[in-house]
Amino acid sequence: MTSAPPAPALAVPEPEPSLRPLTITDDPQLLDNVLRLAAAAGVTVNAVVDAHLARRYWNNAPLVVVGADRVASCVAAGLPRRPGVVLLSSDLDDGGVWEAAVRLGAEHVAFLPDAEDWLVEAFATATEPNQRRATVVGVIGGRGGAGATSLAIALTLASLRRDLSTVLVDADPLGGGIDLALGIEDRPGMRWPDLAATRGRTPRRLLAESLPCLGDLAVLSWDRTSPTAIPPAVMTSMLTSARRGKDLLVVDLPRFPDQAAAIAMQVAEMIIVVVPAEVRAIAAAGRICDTANRHCSDLRLVVRLPGPARLDAEAVSDALALPVAGVLRHESGLATGLERGEPPGSRRRSSLARVSGRILNELGLAHADVAA
Repeated sequence: MTSAPPAPALAVPEPEPSLRPLTITDDPQLLDNVLRLAAAAGVTVNAVVDAHLARRYWNNAPLVVVGADRVASCVAAGLPRRPGVVLLSSDLDDGGVWEAAVRLGAEHVAFLPDAEDWLVEAFATATEPNQRRATVVGVIGGRGGAGATSLAIALTLASLRRDLSTVLVDADPLGGGIDLALGIEDRPGMRWPDLAATRGRTPRRLLAESLPCLGDLAVLSWDRTSPTAIPPAVMTSMLTSARRGKDLLVVDLPRFPDQAAAIAMQVAEMIIVVVPAEVRAIAAAGRICDTANRHCSDLRLVVRLPGPARLDAEAVSDALALPVAGVLRHESGLATGLERGEPPGSRRRSSLARVSGRILNELGLAHADVAA
């Protein structure tokens, strides 16, 4: 009996050249490493040595990897800012790489060989069809005690009420731990100090299962030990893993960002600055906005009223030259509830809940059933 010939394997079609990941470098060793890691991910890349040659691929490439040797060339060529840009370097001691990332508008900074696993995953993820990544929103106080943490929590609760998959990240090492504000400080799970020494990509499932939760909300917070410096590569890995398969990621940002917090600012599609309607608060917020604007192009204000000088939201907006995303009115019992571990914004008709809903609408994050 003659056996039938084996069926031919189904070939995976190669994407159009303009839709392949793009790498820009004239460093032979860096290029060899990029091509090797792309091959490990089963991905073909367009490799060019000059920013002008990259222009034809720049807008449509699902991922752009720029070598540190070609940042100046890309900036000089006037390539437009876009998501999905990685600045790649092999020099861990190059402190100027972070400033270069800001000038380039890079979402991530990766160092080889430490980031090899992460870059393989980035290549694979970028070329996956219909990939889902969370919208990232940062919240920062225009001055101390402005209420940024309360708004960050309220945003996550409003998102959960819309059946959106949500993660809350506390990027402020001096904030006391956002788990305290949520009343989950005694729940088991990993905090930033547990993750500070990790290397490489953090599997999404491991991250989701290891964090303390409030219902369906996964929370990455600090504990009450001495603050630990978070390496920028760890922040990049955590945010990348937390975004995958989610709808919204909210980051509570420090007013004086370190390099790790700057990474979170660069990833954010929008940063909300909470400003009380006070003269000194507006002056302080001006400095905060100048810093945040170097990392994110979409800054908006949430103004807290009333103020002692009876300034309104329009006056605050004019002073800072930024649009208003919402106005927070005084809520009696909010501070007392926080002391008891009652999450702010849990009352649907509260000012925090209303402003949070408006922000989610602006981001296009409708109810999951509506979005489907």
